[in-house]
Amino acid sequence: MSLDGKTVVVTGGTGSLGKVLVRRLLSGEMGRPRRIVVFSRDEAKQHDMRLHYKNVVAATDEIVYRNFEEMLAFVIGDVRDYHAVASVLRNAEVVFNAAALKQVPTCEYFPFEAVQTNIGGPENIVRAIRENHLPVETVVGISTDKACKPVNVMGMTKAIQERVFITANLTCPKTRFICVRYGNVLASRGSVIPLFHEQIRSGGPVTITTEDMTRFLLSLDQAVDTIFAAVRDAKRGETYIPRVPSARVTDIARALIGDRKIEVKIIGIRPGEKVDEILISDEERFRTVDRGSYYAIQPILPEIRDYGERLADLPGEYSSGTETMSYEALCELLTRQRLRLEDSVAGEGELLR
Repeated sequence: MSLDGKTVVVTGGTGSLGKVLVRRLLSGEMGRPRRIVVFSRDEAKQHDMRLHYKNVVAATDEIVYRNFEEMLAFVIGDVRDYHAVASVLRNAEVVFNAAALKQVPTCEYFPFEAVQTNIGGPENIVRAIRENHLPVETVVGISTDKACKPVNVMGMTKAIQERVFITANLTCPKTRFICVRYGNVLASRGSVIPLFHEQIRSGGPVTITTEDMTRFLLSLDQAVDTIFAAVRDAKRGETYIPRVPSARVTDIARALIGDRKIEVKIIGIRPGEKVDEILISDEERFRTVDRGSYYAIQPILPEIRDYGERLADLPGEYSSGTETMSYEALCELLTRQRLRLEDSVAGEGELLR
């Protein structure tokens, strides 16, 4: 599927993933969209993002004018607000739902807030398409490893998000609803590597919850690769999973510290935290197929599921604790990702010139 000439809406487009997704959409690798609409509720983040793409350091309010004549447009709104969602999707053909409350402790203290954003938001998208007969071709729900065998509110709400979108294939038969699910993103807000970097800059200690903890490792660009692979190849109701390496968190800390004299402190596992990340559960592996660099979990609902494709040979759940990288391989991966990140940031300003 090409996005050439299509109107694309990115909810939560000013977040860590949303910004990289927008940059990649603007690159034209999936075709050149007619318009990309960033839909989010934070006007300050939208203003900063607009300045970045216009290559302006500072500006007064007039830079907002003619917003709706631009290829990259910004719309203030909240996925919790049905009317705002229905309005922004009116001419959309492809929707990426990256809007979420994703910090585990925040969701634990404010569970209903997580419900309203992570479940109510997706339901508003489905409802808007269904009740207004909108010509949306594809909706991609961005999920997380925490939705698999969830033990915290964030994961529970994301698991329901997946089911809301998958079931929508029955009530909105002209729209393809698919999901992607991946683990720890190297440079995203709240992830372990930015935390370790900040602790190292401050002279330590670097805090680790438990010596046994493992995490899948992928970059924001690999997360977007997964999204684009799903857009190209996923069938209705499928959830795409990247096949990525995993590492021990103690090795990650060791690689980032290097030869500096920084203390490593074990502080104990936090509430709602897993020792290992799980991307495919024992139950899901019996409806998972192999798509090369990805796994695709077929929908649980028999009306949507394709029974003709051979299942992947998964001996058990797909967990970060099954097979971890060596320390040397981890160091090489982190070096590659750092150089790739620097290259991508350097090229961002060229995209709209």
